[in-house]
Amino acid sequence: MRTRPRAESRRLTGAQPRAGIRSRQATRSAGTRSAGTRSAGILSAGIGSVGTRAGGFRGLVAVLALAAVASGCAGGGDGRTTRPAPGQQPKKAPPPVAAPARALYGYAARLRAAHQARVAAAGHWGLRKVPLTPPAPPARKPEITTRKGFEVDDHEELGLPPVFTRVPTEDRVVFLTIDDGAEKDPAFLRMMSELKIPYTAFLSDYLIKDDYGYFKEMQDRGAALNNHTLHHPYLPALSYARQKHEICGMQEVIRKRYGTRPALFRPPFGNYDQDTLRAAKSCGVRYAPLWDEEVFVDHWEYREGDRDLHPGDIVLSHFRGRGEWKGTMPDLVRRFLDKVTAKGYAVARLEDYL
Repeated sequence: MRTRPRAESRRLTGAQPRAGIRSRQATRSAGTRSAGTRSAGILSAGIGSVGTRAGGFRGLVAVLALAAVASGCAGGGDGRTTRPAPGQQPKKAPPPVAAPARALYGYAARLRAAHQARVAAAGHWGLRKVPLTPPAPPARKPEITTRKGFEVDDHEELGLPPVFTRVPTEDRVVFLTIDDGAEKDPAFLRMMSELKIPYTAFLSDYLIKDDYGYFKEMQDRGAALNNHTLHHPYLPALSYARQKHEICGMQEVIRKRYGTRPALFRPPFGNYDQDTLRAAKSCGVRYAPLWDEEVFVDHWEYREGDRDLHPGDIVLSHFRGRGEWKGTMPDLVRRFLDKVTAKGYAVARLEDYL
């Protein structure tokens, strides 16, 4: 029998660890198999590579060790899956679209649908342009103080409600407020709801008591209902007691009929004195907003000399119809929105900034 040269024998023996390396690489690439399948594959590959040569023993030992490690990493025989170590990724198929991505897609779809509905509503109600959408309410509310020249004696010392005509904000928004409650036009409610236009109502009981239900529907559609006294008197001519009756009595009407005690009060005609604000404070009023502009069905009026809109302006109007004005409530809203939109302003909810 011929004897192989020692060099050739060494070459054959030394080739076995490389076969073991190839086995280990094949084992890693099969990461998605179960532990038992992975181990069997390693053993089969290892035994086939080492053969019966004495020099392959070390390769077989290495393969068996790898099989044991692979079996341990894949979990025990109880069927439980071991979590990968921190920083490692499990070897599995990519997950489906994440929940946040689905939520974002759904939100975008809702925004598109809302905008399309608003475009349709703007056309239906005869607006020149689609009203702008206001920004989200500020997380930090502006500090509201009394406008200079609108103070009463000891205003700050007594902690009286601030009297203001504008909200200090850089947002290009204005606030629509509508007074008294004389006109009760169902078309107005539909128009404001379809266009998603927020507004604040200041109500007087003697004008709303013949149809409390109309203003309940207004509240249900998202409008805020606030205090404009029981009978709309010129308050500075009244005693403190009578002023308190007018203001606090209306607080009670709104609480009883609509479930809230308003934080906002507007004095009739915009006239007040210290007794007015003291009485208002005594029954829970926190703010006394007036206005910078007033819009009618056929024209605008301005408090400021520049006769223009400004960020945070409060706009006044009234519940009126053809019996007193040259048009309807929708005609009034159309005039208001056409100007506001053309000037680049959105309509925001006053209470969101207080």
